[in-house]
Amino acid sequence: MTVLQRGGLALRQGIGAPLMLLALLAMVVLPLPTPLLDALFTFNIALSLVVVLSVIYVGRPLDFSIFPTVLLITTLLRLALNVASTRVVLLNGHEGSAAAGKVIEAFGEFVIGGNYAVGLVVFAILTIINFVVITKGAGRISEVSARFTLDAMPGKQMAIDADLNAGLLSRDEAKARRDEVREEADFYGSMDGASKFVRGDAIAGLLILFINLIGGLLIGVLQHDLSLADAAKVYVLLTIGDGLVAQIPALLVATAVAMLVTRISRSQDMSKTLFKQMLGQERALAVAAGVMLVIGIIPGMPNLPFLILGAALAYAAWLLYKRREQERVAAEAPATAATPAPSPELSWDDLAPVDPLAIEVGYRLVPLVERKHGGELLTRIKGIRKKLTQDMGFLIPPVHIRDNLELPPSNYRILVHGVPVAQGEVHPDREMALDPGRVFGKVDGIHAKDPAFGLDAVWITSAQRGEAESLGYTVVDPATVIATHLSHIVKEQAQELLGHEEVQQLLATLGRNAPKLVEELTPRALPQAVIARVLQNLLAERVPIRQFKKIAETLVEEAPKTQDPADLTAATRAALGRFIVQEIGGLSPELPVYTLASQLERVLQDSVSGNASALEPGLADRITQGLVDVVKRQEALGEPAVLLVPGPVRAVLARLVRHSVPQLWVLAYHEIPDDKRIKLIGSVG
Repeated sequence: MTVLQRGGLALRQGIGAPLMLLALLAMVVLPLPTPLLDALFTFNIALSLVVVLSVIYVGRPLDFSIFPTVLLITTLLRLALNVASTRVVLLNGHEGSAAAGKVIEAFGEFVIGGNYAVGLVVFAILTIINFVVITKGAGRISEVSARFTLDAMPGKQMAIDADLNAGLLSRDEAKARRDEVREEADFYGSMDGASKFVRGDAIAGLLILFINLIGGLLIGVLQHDLSLADAAKVYVLLTIGDGLVAQIPALLVATAVAMLVTRISRSQDMSKTLFKQMLGQERALAVAAGVMLVIGIIPGMPNLPFLILGAALAYAAWLLYKRREQERVAAEAPATAATPAPSPELSWDDLAPVDPLAIEVGYRLVPLVERKHGGELLTRIKGIRKKLTQDMGFLIPPVHIRDNLELPPSNYRILVHGVPVAQGEVHPDREMALDPGRVFGKVDGIHAKDPAFGLDAVWITSAQRGEAESLGYTVVDPATVIATHLSHIVKEQAQELLGHEEVQQLLATLGRNAPKLVEELTPRALPQAVIARVLQNLLAERVPIRQFKKIAETLVEEAPKTQDPADLTAATRAALGRFIVQEIGGLSPELPVYTLASQLERVLQDSVSGNASALEPGLADRITQGLVDVVKRQEALGEPAVLLVPGPVRAVLARLVRHSVPQLWVLAYHEIPDDKRIKLIGSVG
């Protein structure tokens, strides 16, 4: 494509909006012939119908995000047509009712029967409906929706970040969700302002009517020597016809505004939802039918219409009842039992293997698992497995989910190799509002604790979600609560999930890229069991093994010196020092650390070397309590808690605090890279 062709295409693409504005300006300034005025009035009515139908059939409000702009354009078009029609009516009205065009004449003669008194009443009623009922209500809804949407933005952003960190969303999905939140805020903010167009248009239509009435009567009597009755007959009818031509499209567009802002955020078919929620209850139809039939048999009432409508409602209620009964019977009907085959002899195949990772749920939580009931737990777990596999460096085993009637109805528990390691309770018909520590108020609900991290939380209804997010809570659904708890448990129990089969797969994967390295590593240098123990030790200390090539190289170098898994783990940690520090502090130039007081450090070194007796009673508890205080201070500052100790005591101290202070990182001096700056905060005595 040449430069001239590209320039011509850009010119054609960018000329539509200026031409439209020029056309609107021309309608205001230049006199229009009556055929063109009729065409524009017809186009205005058709455009209003298209807008209303688009609102009805759109899935959700954000799918019609251009609506505020469309509203502005239709309002400007109507006002420009008002100016153009006013000019024609006042200039040519003395010539008769056809002087202002066929459309205005039709609305003046046919719609209101040529009676300007009736026309005034009809116009007043339409204006009251538009201005007092529809426009005022839509404006209020737009204002409230905009305020709550903007207030809920921080909570929604935090929920997206939490889902991203938990592996429930990919980066692209999180970016799309953030864009959707911003678009929603922009849309409702624009609708709040655009609703003022509709209100101003209704006021303008009323004022234009009175101006045209007074102006037409004065022009007819003073300029064209018409009697007051003749002037009223012509100009009042034309003015009312002109007002109705503009007011009916305005009423349609105002109705479209009200329908759009009262829609819920999720995608739905409006017609199907209306039928399902309003006409889908047989009890409501049956009661309404009974009331209509009672009214129909009262003497003096129009019996036939009430009886016919009552019978129709009763028939509809009966059809709905029969359909519900058929669905219930089909759901409860037991499957036809086949003739049982003779049971085979017992064999080793009947011994079911224990699942590495499993979740047992109470019967009320079964719908969270079943896809046909909209359960999202399986999808959440799939996303968590993918993220944890990438983060930890080995394939997380599949999670088997089964119901357990021995559990309380709303409880679940997580099992690792058949052993329950965690348990929680969720309410499937509610959502959990987590308190991140900076909420602006309280929300009513069932108070609880987040099963994964112990945060204060409240189980709320779905209708309270907007209120909770506006107060700063992070709201998650029950499936996300269970999935997040599972993610936390998998990180804690990662060493239990890495077995010899997983190590063999890691070696096979590495062997495709570095076959010589794997050949030297096992079985020549180390048995596979020792490699597995080293990897399990790293995972127990929260060190991912995705740097498996570096780990293998270190084991090959250290194998001639020792085959003790503890010594090999210490050497591997030293080789992974830069990676470990990066996992702790990110890209921060400084690493805040605590050290041991000299006397305590000497006691621990003597204990490890065997030159002294074991730690005195109570010393381990005092050390643990001091480290708990360190973690609390660092969490309050938003920084990691790191304890820097000599190499010989690191493993002992790490085992001591692994379960009591899991948030603490215990590093040896030689594990810190040479170019990493250390910020000494204090010492633990």
